[in-house]
Amino acid sequence: MRDAGFRQIEVCSFPKHLDFHNQDEVLRAAERLRALQMDPVSFHAPFADRIDITALNEGTREAAVQELLRACEAAALLGCEHVVLHPGPEREGRPPEAEFLQHMHHAAASLNRVAARCCELGVHLLLENMLAHLMFGHVRDMMYLLGEITVCDVGTCLDTGHAHLAREMAVVIQKLSGHLKMVHINDNRGDWDAHLPPGEGTIDWPWVIRELRRHHFHGVLVLELHGGGQDTVESVLAHAVRGRDYLNRVGGDASTT
Repeated sequence: MRDAGFRQIEVCSFPKHLDFHNQDEVLRAAERLRALQMDPVSFHAPFADRIDITALNEGTREAAVQELLRACEAAALLGCEHVVLHPGPEREGRPPEAEFLQHMHHAAASLNRVAARCCELGVHLLLENMLAHLMFGHVRDMMYLLGEITVCDVGTCLDTGHAHLAREMAVVIQKLSGHLKMVHINDNRGDWDAHLPPGEGTIDWPWVIRELRRHHFHGVLVLELHGGGQDTVESVLAHAVRGRDYLNRVGGDASTT
C-alpha cells in the first residue's frame, strides 16, 4: 500500500485483517504502521447481525456494546483518529412501530456509552449511513440517533455506494453535511453493493465531488473497495490506484486514501 502511494489507511476489524481482541497484535500493527510512516486514519468497527446494540434482550445488547468498546480501545492503540460504526444491526426489515421505537431507544443509550468511551480515548466516533433495506437504513434514523447522543460530539461517514443504492445521494449528502468528517468512496451499478472503484459504476462522481465542496466538506476520502473472492493483493491495489487516479482527474486536488 505504501509503495502504491497510499499514506493513510482505514483498518478493518475483520479478524483476518486484524484481530483487534489481541492487544499484542494490535500493538505490533501500530509499530509496523509507524515504521512505514503510514497513518491509520480510521478503524471500522465490527458489524454483524449478532452485534446488535438495539437488541431488546439486555444480554445480547451488552455483548454488542462490549465488542464495540473493545474495538474503540484497539483504535486508540493503533493511533486512529476516527472509529466508523454502523448504528444498527445487519438485519433486514423494520419491526412494528412500538418495537422499532424500543430498538431506537436502546441504540441511543448504547451509542452514548460508546461515544463516551471514544471521548476518553481521544478517538472521534463517526456513524455511517447503512444499506436502505436494513433496519436503520434510512438517513432519518441516523439523524435521530445523532440528536440523541449527548455525551460528546459525534460525526458522520458517508458511504457513497449505500446512498446510491437507496437512490438518495443528494438527500444523504445534504442531511449528513453538518456532521460529515469522512466519505467511504465506492461505486456500484445500482443493483448491489459491489464496492467498485469510482468510475466503474453508475455514480455521477463529478456531481458528487461538486456537492461535497458545495457543502464545505474538508474531510478524508477513503477508497472502500471489494477485496474478496479470488482477488489478489496486487489486483486490489491496482483497483485502488485506478480509483484514486480517476478521482484526482474528476476532482482536481481531491485527497484520497
